[in-house]
Amino acid sequence: MGKVKKYNPDSPESVFKRLYGVMPETFEKMLALLQKEYNTMHKFGGSPPKLTVNDKLEVTSKYLREYRTMESIGADYGVRKSTICESIQWVENTLAKDKTFKLPGKKVLKKASDAIEYIIVDVTESPIQRPKNGQKEYYSGKKNGTR
Repeated sequence: MGKVKKYNPDSPESVFKRLYGVMPETFEKMLALLQKEYNTMHKFGGSPPKLTVNDKLEVTSKYLREYRTMESIGADYGVRKSTICESIQWVENTLAKDKTFKLPGKKVLKKASDAIEYIIVDVTESPIQRPKNGQKEYYSGKKNGTR
């Protein structure tokens, strides 16, 4: 029987996963795919990029993992919000085109959830505080400036 690897929260892999949301091997695969696509797109040259492919992948990870604003991430890298937005869209679209990193569709998830037989929902009624009858006699509905 193979040895089970003990989880160490201070290992470099664990720290990397907490920062970027994926294991280093997965990050490297994503980076290789993105670099290949980038090289194909820019084989005839062009203006120098504001962010490297590695930076674009890191930006996307930070945006999705940390829920940071594009302005905040842009300030870290010295670029504008629009550059961050374009980078995130490019990374997401490029990874979505490849079948390696594609999430399963609805049909696969539906088949996996067929094992659920019962769903119990708590629909206990809660009383709502409402004004008593006769309140209209002394309340006009208008706000006065006494508060």
